[in-house]
Amino acid sequence: MATTLARDARSRVAARTRWVWPLSVGVLAVVVCASLLWGVRDIPFEVAWEALLAHDPSNADHVVIWNQRMPRTLIGLLAGAALGVAGALLQGLTRNPIADPGLLGINAGASLAVISAIALFGVTDPAGFVWFAFVGGATAAALVYAAATIGPEGPTPVTLTLLGAAVTATATSAITLVLLTDQSVFAEYRFWSVGALVNRPGELVLLILPVATVGLVLAAASARFLDAVALGEDLAKGLGQSINRGRLRVLAAAVLLAGGATALVGPIAFVGLLVPHLARALAGTSYGRVLPVSAVLGPVVLLVADVLGRLLVRPAEVEAGVVVAFVGAPVLIWLVRHQKQVSM
Repeated sequence: MATTLARDARSRVAARTRWVWPLSVGVLAVVVCASLLWGVRDIPFEVAWEALLAHDPSNADHVVIWNQRMPRTLIGLLAGAALGVAGALLQGLTRNPIADPGLLGINAGASLAVISAIALFGVTDPAGFVWFAFVGGATAAALVYAAATIGPEGPTPVTLTLLGAAVTATATSAITLVLLTDQSVFAEYRFWSVGALVNRPGELVLLILPVATVGLVLAAASARFLDAVALGEDLAKGLGQSINRGRLRVLAAAVLLAGGATALVGPIAFVGLLVPHLARALAGTSYGRVLPVSAVLGPVVLLVADVLGRLLVRPAEVEAGVVVAFVGAPVLIWLVRHQKQVSM
């Protein structure tokens, strides 16, 4: 009887997930079109299509498509996928449903590095922030992992979470101290820290793409490990999984993805937290499905926030990071309550 019920449950999940992938990709395609067409001024679809196929530098609409909307759309695709997958990895590794890329101090480390770049080296160009932010986020995560390995049980989910909170608190205190004592640093830092797709050079995509690609490959290789760990570490060991090696691979993937995304768009919250919950609600709990669906839903959430930010207060704009926070919080609350009701 139990075997039959389990088989029926797997069949229902498989039937449901058949349409999740094509539907997610279709929604992403619609959102990409909206990102190219809608903004301070709307551009007809046929004009945008013509701009992509036969760019005319003398046509103002073509210039807007190529120089403004195409770069921010590509940035949204890359950063959204990276944040979505990084959040799913960290939630799976720590078995913590509220984990996100900020859990290991990645956002705080990146922010502290950007503050240092501005205050110590006079960097003011967003392109100059990229490697400072990436190295800062990676360093913070490395410190958390190294400190967690000192304990007798190694880097357990609890120690990683607690040490990540400690590193975040320390870095945040240092950031606050600098901002309170140097207004010129604050003026430069606030444009990056709010989290946005605008005013980011399109060339940054080429810089971050190799880093994100390696992170996505490591994430794909970690799906089976995360499924095993979800059953318990003892059972995962019995299934032939190396816990320490698997943790290190997941952390490396999360650092590459979250660090690259934070360097690209700033510390945007809620994408890495919300997207894995959406993916699990649609695709089930297997990370072989959650990770690729998160890679598609992440850009959907981030680009929708960016488009809404352009439309809400035209001709001005609201940064995507602000819109994600306002829209993402109630959506996450509804999703968690809905999942709870279903599970009961």
